[in-house]
Amino acid sequence: MSFRPAAGLNDTSMAVLVCDVTGVQATAATVDALARLALALKRQGARLQLRHASTELVELIAFMGLAEVLRVEAIR
Repeated sequence: MSFRPAAGLNDTSMAVLVCDVTGVQATAATVDALARLALALKRQGARLQLRHASTELVELIAFMGLAEVLRVEAIR
């Protein structure tokens, strides 16, 4: 997974970007990329909301201390 935070985020008027992470591997690299995306969005006045995160990914996010930064949509 690669990510360039500035790409395509310069002129956003969205408040929330919902990111469907179905099937995404729960790795430190994944969490790092998502955290970088969240930071880029925050700088533009928006935030990231993760949807369909696996239990493993949610646990890794919490373990890395990023649960407040990488918010996961509640399961309904």
